[in-house]
Amino acid sequence: MDDLKNKYLTAINEAGDEATLEDIRLQAVGKKGEVSLKMRELGKMTPDERQVAGPKLNALKDEINSAIAAKKVALEDVALNKRLSEEWLDVTLPARPQRQGSIHPISRVSEEIYAIFADLGFAVAEGPQVEDDWHNFDALNIPPHHPARQEHDTFYMHRDEGDNRPPHVLRTHTSPVQIRTLLDQGAPIRIIAPGRVYRCDYDQTHTPMFHQVEGLCIGKDVSMANLKWVLEEFFTAFFGTEVKTRFRASHFPFTEPSAEVDIQCKWENGTVKVGEGDDWLEVLGSGMVHPNVLKAGGIDPDEWQGFAFGMGIDRLAMLKYGIPDLRAFFDSDLRWLKHYGFNPLSVPTLAGGING
Repeated sequence: MDDLKNKYLTAINEAGDEATLEDIRLQAVGKKGEVSLKMRELGKMTPDERQVAGPKLNALKDEINSAIAAKKVALEDVALNKRLSEEWLDVTLPARPQRQGSIHPISRVSEEIYAIFADLGFAVAEGPQVEDDWHNFDALNIPPHHPARQEHDTFYMHRDEGDNRPPHVLRTHTSPVQIRTLLDQGAPIRIIAPGRVYRCDYDQTHTPMFHQVEGLCIGKDVSMANLKWVLEEFFTAFFGTEVKTRFRASHFPFTEPSAEVDIQCKWENGTVKVGEGDDWLEVLGSGMVHPNVLKAGGIDPDEWQGFAFGMGIDRLAMLKYGIPDLRAFFDSDLRWLKHYGFNPLSVPTLAGGING
């Protein structure tokens, strides 16, 4: 045993790398190692012989394992010191060229929208993205049998069996923000409600999550004429050219009368140009706020009236900046962002130029 001890302790001490150290471990205490084979011979010994040889073999095994562990730590320290010496960094060298990030088109267009509506006297209101059933549907005069309330259109939050609380959804529009703001602030009021919304849809022009902005104006003498003027002022400022609008009768549960709004455009070589030509492109839904919605917001419909509208921020970005596929907004492709992104120091203002 003394010979085995001297043999392996010397080999361990002289090992130059971890691979050599592992080979030594296998030769000594591996399943077929010399010490392991010696321990198997204990069964052939007499009880008196085992009583003497057993503790010595265990002590030898423990000593070899301890020596291997200590040597492994020493080798790791040597390797680390070598790596540190080779990978040192001279902090006195000139810094790398400064790299400037880009503002995402959604963020840019959102800021443009805020700036335009702020000039028109609209404040920005926000609300939760997980809404209860009442704020998202009932308060907006959407009946229980409406298709929008089905699971193929709306993301419902999970509820445990026996949970009798009202169902919650990922909001399908930012209209619940209008209800919350009316209940909190009352009338008169002028707000826009931007934010993320969620619907079960996915293709070139739809995604399960997208961005929407809705507007609400409540007063004692607000009419559809005010709605038309506000929207035309917005589109003219947003696209940087005079934009004509066309209102078409439609139906939405939360407005009466309701109208879909088209903007003047023309198609040229597969792209759309807003503000010129004889074609029309539908961009938003609008109308006069339904009396039931005013009541849900704590407003007396016999005294107050107003208009509301909603449009997709992502779609506006596609129209204005010629982005062909909505899904690219969410791909996190740095090459795409570098191409379509904006200078972070360029803040859109009406005075400085929304289209600058």
